[in-house]
Amino acid sequence: MKKLINISLFKTGFLLVVLLSLTYSQEKSFRFPVLSGDYLGQKLPGDKPELFAPGIISTGIYERDFTMTADGKEVYYGIFMGEIVTIMMTKQVDGKWTEPEVVSFADNFNYKYFEPSITLDGKRIFFCCTSPREGEKPLPGYGHQNIWAADRQADRSWGEAYCLEGEINTNENEYYPSVAKNGTLYFTRSAKRTRNTEMYRSKLVDGKYTKAERLPDEVNGDGNIYNAFIDKDEKYLIACMGSREDSVTPGLPNYYIFFRNSDDSWSKAINLGERINFPGFGAIAESVSPDGKYFFFASEKSDSKFEEKISYQWLNDKHISPQNGNSDIYWVDMKVIEELRPDK
Repeated sequence: MKKLINISLFKTGFLLVVLLSLTYSQEKSFRFPVLSGDYLGQKLPGDKPELFAPGIISTGIYERDFTMTADGKEVYYGIFMGEIVTIMMTKQVDGKWTEPEVVSFADNFNYKYFEPSITLDGKRIFFCCTSPREGEKPLPGYGHQNIWAADRQADRSWGEAYCLEGEINTNENEYYPSVAKNGTLYFTRSAKRTRNTEMYRSKLVDGKYTKAERLPDEVNGDGNIYNAFIDKDEKYLIACMGSREDSVTPGLPNYYIFFRNSDDSWSKAINLGERINFPGFGAIAESVSPDGKYFFFASEKSDSKFEEKISYQWLNDKHISPQNGNSDIYWVDMKVIEELRPDK
């Protein structure tokens, strides 16, 4: 009888351990919240940058490259996690935001997909990809960097990705596409041998891209420019720039803005200041919401708060929290940038 009681107690104890483990596992597993409203239902920022969708988009994984459709119902962003570099998307379905998932054309993890940019009509998405072009051999890491695209299908899904041929991609590296309302494509071209980076643009004429032209020295002449966003009306260009003496933190790249004049000339670079260029942290990638109201940018800023004694649990919690040293996405009211316009 005693033996039967012990067996019964053992079974009860085992079951209790299993139930507790399942409960703990469920508590620790991610449950995507119910979200509705514009910008994933987030509180709109003012003149101070705020984390965008902490715990939802900015999670502790390395996130950057934010873009969205003009109707605000689809959001795309990049994640970098070891060998996995891809584009995530979330969208509104019946008024509720879906759990982010890898976009259909970016699920071959032998290659890297990043830096999405969507046309204002939502019919085409551009991005950078390391997949080899036809006739090329695969190269490790970022050996190939070319601008690719995918087109919207009748059911609103994305078609198969294709590499832009003709006047955009060359034997150098091309990346960070940004498209204006009229279809003009702005992008960075980097010389593989010297690693010098410059901004180019190609106009869309009769459905085809013209020969890419280098932007003038006001844009390309001072510092190392890359990862730039063009305003939908081409009124300004916001770029990451390094090797400049006016950096908030010497040696680190900062965010700058160039204003374009009616005669197609450009202002000199204007530093966006410490409010956006967090001291001690460099510029990574940027964009502006299609309505022109909010500036999105990436930063590796850390909250720099540590416990007196670092525990295993604290490390785990930090690992899955924003501002842990990986890149997060921030947003701020665009008014703080528009105020920098020289003619104000």
